[in-house]
Amino acid sequence: MAVRLTQLGHEVIGVDSSMSKVEMFKNDITHTICANCTDIHTAKEIPVKDADVVIVSIGEHEGNSIMVTANMKQLNAKRIISRAVSQTQETVLRAMGIEEIVHPEQDSAEKLAKNLTSEGFIDSFELSSEYSIVKAEVPERYEGKRLGETDIRSKHNINVLTIISKTKKRNFLGIKQSTMEVKEMAKADTLLEKGEILVIFGHVKDIEKFLE
Repeated sequence: MAVRLTQLGHEVIGVDSSMSKVEMFKNDITHTICANCTDIHTAKEIPVKDADVVIVSIGEHEGNSIMVTANMKQLNAKRIISRAVSQTQETVLRAMGIEEIVHPEQDSAEKLAKNLTSEGFIDSFELSSEYSIVKAEVPERYEGKRLGETDIRSKHNINVLTIISKTKKRNFLGIKQSTMEVKEMAKADTLLEKGEILVIFGHVKDIEKFLE
């Protein structure tokens, strides 16, 4: 993941408690640091607040993963994506308020790297090498407009299939979490609002241009 993001032109800080791993990837990642971030005092030495996103990808030790995630929250990371290797771990992470959780058995590093690279890009389902169904945030230029008033279809050759709204609901611990609800099937009079998600279909190149 860190290597791929570096290849895509991002400034990446790779952190691991193993010096051998740090040495192994020091030429492939922008910056590498040997540190044990389960310790809050050590974690404070990492520029967490300056990072656009923190990815906790520890897989071998679930307890360490949860501790590092908790420390990142305590250090007010802007955005946290955590890896879960079991249902129990995911339950704990969600109880902590972590909304972005990836599963190594289901989500590839390449797919996550794409998600972090395109502004507004949330998720995708590839129908073929050329066509995809993509979930993306409503671009600012379309906020407050009816779908029929936009140039999404005429200019970008993209079909809007449906709209998903973000709502807040309390989990079993009473903590508010974001949930997704399908608003309606897209029609000409569908209102596009800030924070909503478009589910669009089209050629990969057309989608990339639309999200630029």
